[in-house]
Amino acid sequence: MAHSALDPIALSLLWGSFVSVTDEMGSTLRKTAFSQAVREADDFSTGIFDRQGRLIAQGNFTPGHLGAMPYVVRTVIDYYPVETFKPGDGVLLNDSAMGSGHFPDFFLVSPVFFDGELIGFVCNIAHQIDVGGAAPGSQKVIGVTEAYQEGIRILPVKVIVEGEFDQQIMRLICANVRMPEHVRGDLSAQRNANHVGALRVQAIFEKFGVEGVAAGIEEIFDRSEAKMRALIREIPNGVYSFEDCLDSYQIGGELIRVAVDVTIGDDEVVVDFSRSSDQVPAAINAYQNFTRAHAMFAVRAFTDPFMPQNDGSIRPVAVTGRQGSFFNPVFPAPSGGRAAIQVRIFEVINGALAPLLKDKAMGGFSHWSNPIIGGIDERTGHSFIYYDLVFAGFGARAYADGVEGLAPVINCANIPVEVHETYNPIKINRLELIQDSGGAGKFRGGCGLRKDIEIRTGEVQLSLLGDRHARAPYGLFGAESGALAASILNPDGEAIALHSKQTCTLKRGDVLSLRLAGGGGYGPVAERDPAAVHRDVSDGFVSPEAALRRYGVRIDSE
Repeated sequence: MAHSALDPIALSLLWGSFVSVTDEMGSTLRKTAFSQAVREADDFSTGIFDRQGRLIAQGNFTPGHLGAMPYVVRTVIDYYPVETFKPGDGVLLNDSAMGSGHFPDFFLVSPVFFDGELIGFVCNIAHQIDVGGAAPGSQKVIGVTEAYQEGIRILPVKVIVEGEFDQQIMRLICANVRMPEHVRGDLSAQRNANHVGALRVQAIFEKFGVEGVAAGIEEIFDRSEAKMRALIREIPNGVYSFEDCLDSYQIGGELIRVAVDVTIGDDEVVVDFSRSSDQVPAAINAYQNFTRAHAMFAVRAFTDPFMPQNDGSIRPVAVTGRQGSFFNPVFPAPSGGRAAIQVRIFEVINGALAPLLKDKAMGGFSHWSNPIIGGIDERTGHSFIYYDLVFAGFGARAYADGVEGLAPVINCANIPVEVHETYNPIKINRLELIQDSGGAGKFRGGCGLRKDIEIRTGEVQLSLLGDRHARAPYGLFGAESGALAASILNPDGEAIALHSKQTCTLKRGDVLSLRLAGGGGYGPVAERDPAAVHRDVSDGFVSPEAALRRYGVRIDSE
């Protein structure tokens, strides 16, 4: 394992330099992007790879993208031998199986050269706001039965040649999407990010030297692998299982079984989803890269979330699933709405390991909602797509209540109400936490959240992407589940309950009310500190009636 010609301080500086480059790539992408999904919601990720396509460092962005990146870069190298690259080139792909599970995720891989030699690659991914297909936003679930209905599919193609876009390929892409100016703008931002990344990586090689960097990378890989294996050895050997479910892929249908078996064998982990449901004829399947990405994230969360993430740290973890199953479907299985299932991948692994690692486990998340509304904005006469990420409560932990308003697992950001109302013909009438929705326990689950969206233009198309309408987020160790989620059309009129994945037409004046589930609690309800119940009532999280009914704590009217 003795590779490094760098002393410990220099090795630390080398690692910090690589991480800072990925952060700067992300900042560049965010600040030059066009769409709200990238510019506001941080629905993107960045990474650096060596000449062999091994992950060196990644930005602090979303696990579904980051976990798929190593396989994306290796695929690009398979399509384009390293000797065919020139400075400034960029290879684009969005294939569901090759990438991170659905067509909106555009990966751009660019080579990095130093003194005329290829030394590695920089990669970023941005979620494009639309890539064509059956509905605005390209994430319609119900009624989509094969991938060919989901929009433009791009196998690895050199879209940038020596710094300039191939305009023929760009015309082909932009002709197949609803908002070509946003797609073109975000692709330009992706080129910007990789350009900055390449310059910064070159500076690292200039500072540390080619041999020093090469030796340092091997040392970082080996140390990361050794650390991960040591952490896994602290977990007792055995097979640990858990089951949950997802809402049905059709109105009135059966729930989708999510089952995991986690095998701890000395210093390795195998996560197997083979007992889950078969793939389904709706755009909700999870291709293997996506499954693998979030499963690896879960293992990392239960070992050491702060250790370096690179090729070395992922070596001891294997993720598998029966071919043809929900978590390893066969093309052309549709998968546009696969974002709705990433939380459940984490939650079943959390449930499996909770009895062993109680201090690191948590109750079920409230899930999240990803509604998309598209049509013509009558104010401008142009197409619009309202793309939203709505986050509610975390599950409670062994030492604290669940928090509200943070992204579970995906590490994205809330899009401000003012941004939505400025760029889209909608009005947000309500945005509030839901009282009494968090699961009761020694520690309370985070509250659910309600968001009411009013349509202020003519007919539009809605694609819902939520969950937990059928089975609530679980509580742990004697705690209660959180409240169920619901999606309601026109709650103050002739209210209509909608399916969590429903697609329908809305008209001016309609109000969509999204009510996200509450997080699961942790620990026996009887052990909750009465003072904490009083604080919950004072803060509006719990009503006086629920305080008495669920906790046995009477709140005086004063």
